[in-house]
Amino acid sequence: MDARQLEYFLAIVDHQGFSRAAARLHVAQPSLSQAIQRLERELGVPLFHRTGPRVRPTAAGRAMVEPARQVLRGLDATRASVESVKGLLSGTVDVAVMPSQAVEPLTTLVTRFTAGFPGVAVEVAPVFTAPEAVELLREGACELALVGTGEPVRAAGVREHPLQTQRFVLVAPPGEDFGGARRVGWHDLDGRRVIAAPHGSRMRHLVDRMLAAGVDLRIAVVAGHREAMLPLVLNGAGVAVMTEAWSRTARSGGAQMLDLDPPTWVRIALLHRADPLTPAAAAFRDTALAFAEDARRA
Repeated sequence: MDARQLEYFLAIVDHQGFSRAAARLHVAQPSLSQAIQRLERELGVPLFHRTGPRVRPTAAGRAMVEPARQVLRGLDATRASVESVKGLLSGTVDVAVMPSQAVEPLTTLVTRFTAGFPGVAVEVAPVFTAPEAVELLREGACELALVGTGEPVRAAGVREHPLQTQRFVLVAPPGEDFGGARRVGWHDLDGRRVIAAPHGSRMRHLVDRMLAAGVDLRIAVVAGHREAMLPLVLNGAGVAVMTEAWSRTARSGGAQMLDLDPPTWVRIALLHRADPLTPAAAAFRDTALAFAEDARRA
């Protein structure tokens, strides 16, 4: 078993097929198939169900995914550590990010990080919940995760670094009548249509709390694509409960931003496995911690 075979195996898992994996790896499909066949002979078990255009890992294949990712991650860390002796000049850092945090603080973090390490690429993987992010960290698919939660993330083998808190605000269409108020209570929203996030998000959790408290909100749209929420609001489909990360974009489009009473907050944190990080990921973590310290001093 060698690193190339593991890379081929994971590419097939991630892209659900030999042809797509071969295209991604820029290798001929027969070469890819032969490498997997040799690996299966060595292990003595089939790794994939080959029953259609998409292949699925067998039970043995599923058991191999996380260890294979960790082996390749360890090799990357070894290479990066050697290269760091001559300076962090190249490489990649993989970050799983929830939608609102992809607006802020990710934008600021990446701007600061790339200013200090212009040769290092940042690859962002989208996730919708903190448990999804934790799963990617445990699988080794990402080294870091940026999440918004209501409570500290307590997961075995995962470390959390709190960065900041963000308020939830009400985003309303231009011209929506709130009597000139800049702050609204929950029952001020009675009878209004709301653009809601899917279940599992903190934004949807707050909307559900309002409904449970007897607020007569009418869910007009459940926006699985979080980036669709603001355009829907701007076009008059309803109001939305969003984090203040969206404030700059919302105001530039002409939306109204109103504080909610009582105020509610979301915790923003950076997560990573307890294992040693590659130099690039460690540098990104240090950038995030410096950002958090600046925010506390402001």
